[in-house]
Amino acid sequence: MPDPTRLPSWSKLAAHAEIMRGVHLRELFARDGGRFRRFALHFEDMLVDLSRHRITEETLVLLLDLAREAEVEGWRDRMFRGEPVNVTERRPALHIALRNRTNRPIRVAGEDVMTAVNAVLERMRRFSGEVRAGVRRGAGGAPFTDVVHIGIGGSELGPRMVCEALAPYADDRLRVHFVANVDPADLSLTLRRLDPGRTLFLVASKSFATQETMSNARSARAWLVARLGEEAVGRHFVAISTHRRRVAEFGIDPADMFEFWDWVGGRYSLWSAIGLPIALLLGFDRFLELLEGAHAMDRHFAETEAVRNLPLLLGMIGIWYTDFLGAETTAVVPYDQTLHRLPAHLQQLEMESNGKSVDREGRRIAYPTGPIVWGEPGTNGQHAFFQLLHQGTRLVPCDFLVAARSRTPLGDQHEQLVANALAQASALAFGRDETEARAELRAEGLAGADLERLLPHRVFPGNRPSTTFLYAELTPRRLGSLIALYEHKVFTQGIVWNINSFDQWGVELGKKLATRIRPALEDSSIGDADPATAGLVAHLRALRAAS
Repeated sequence: MPDPTRLPSWSKLAAHAEIMRGVHLRELFARDGGRFRRFALHFEDMLVDLSRHRITEETLVLLLDLAREAEVEGWRDRMFRGEPVNVTERRPALHIALRNRTNRPIRVAGEDVMTAVNAVLERMRRFSGEVRAGVRRGAGGAPFTDVVHIGIGGSELGPRMVCEALAPYADDRLRVHFVANVDPADLSLTLRRLDPGRTLFLVASKSFATQETMSNARSARAWLVARLGEEAVGRHFVAISTHRRRVAEFGIDPADMFEFWDWVGGRYSLWSAIGLPIALLLGFDRFLELLEGAHAMDRHFAETEAVRNLPLLLGMIGIWYTDFLGAETTAVVPYDQTLHRLPAHLQQLEMESNGKSVDREGRRIAYPTGPIVWGEPGTNGQHAFFQLLHQGTRLVPCDFLVAARSRTPLGDQHEQLVANALAQASALAFGRDETEARAELRAEGLAGADLERLLPHRVFPGNRPSTTFLYAELTPRRLGSLIALYEHKVFTQGIVWNINSFDQWGVELGKKLATRIRPALEDSSIGDADPATAGLVAHLRALRAAS
């Protein structure tokens, strides 16, 4: 594909953006009384409000023209067929197969992958059921009460986010803990409150060689062996991996190894055996509901016409802000405390996928790609970063996620929460102009110089865009569809930017350098390290010697 900036619609969008820079959302709503209805889209019980974006129907026409010229729908169809859309690694990207609840055949090298997918799902069903029922027990005969999932990156962020988001659906049979950081505090503080005889460990590493994961796994193993003996390892550890030999060498029976495949990227893997902690915490039926929600969004993305296709439209609106209106970041603000890890999961999904400066043909690119993704639950964020959103100098599109019903009702607190979410989206869009601010100050009893002094500080420019996702309740099905929606949004943007959203070579260099630096922390030789690193290592060694 050519540089997208050379496509006919790109230049038209650039010209259109110059016009839209001077248009305020107040003006757009004032001249179109049906704007909300026209820009509100529906998926099952979820309404997605696009009306508070700095767009018109002409904007959407041009953006969809760009998607068509970039062949987004063609690439989408190739992904669903199992073709190698991961061009640098020459692999398919088949997370959609993991939640393919219609069981439609998806072939890779002539083989239907659904046979293997369904076999692993059945093993997950049996295993999670046995652990939850107390049939599978520890070495001393006690049922498990705690599960420690050891992984990192996509092997931890996704399942942890889901477990915490769906915690209201959990019973008291098991507690699930996550350890990712090689910082010893992460594992040590987790283990200090656990009974080894009642603790089950899941070690998630495709190669069973991921440095951080295996360091934590070996330390957890040593902790268990010191208390229960070597023979307990096989009863208390299972593996989520593809490397049978390394799993067996660790002391885990390969029969307790849950496979996944090289066509599943880490950040897309929660739908696979990496999701085993979800099934253990919630029960396998809830895990299937999660898959069903994602599959429903897959079908929507694959089958819905462009003008109503949520992932396609959200992806293209993101491109509008990133490439034509100069936005560098996106804020994700779930008005749901249980979704506090969603921004972190989406950081990896978007920034690892589309944080690229080389296109699919290996050419350097000069246009902006993936935005910086960040966020925090509301209402906490209102007392932290919302000042910048409202009155700062940067354009930051926001995503608000709101449930109509609370799963943990307490007095009128959910009503307060929802009111804040709706109010913040409104305030960002419409702001408060000088006339309104002046009237408010006068109502507070201010006049003269005091009023004029405060007036500039009480003006809110507005015209700050947002998407509001409003749904009945955060069920496993709804969460599954939301995650899949973001996945397909990222895919859409990667195709338009002509980059490969499914590799992550950028994480490799630092890892390789760390293996070279590690011996130098205890040895005087630092080799050919840069002067700053050499100086830091020398000072670190001096600090240790002085203590």
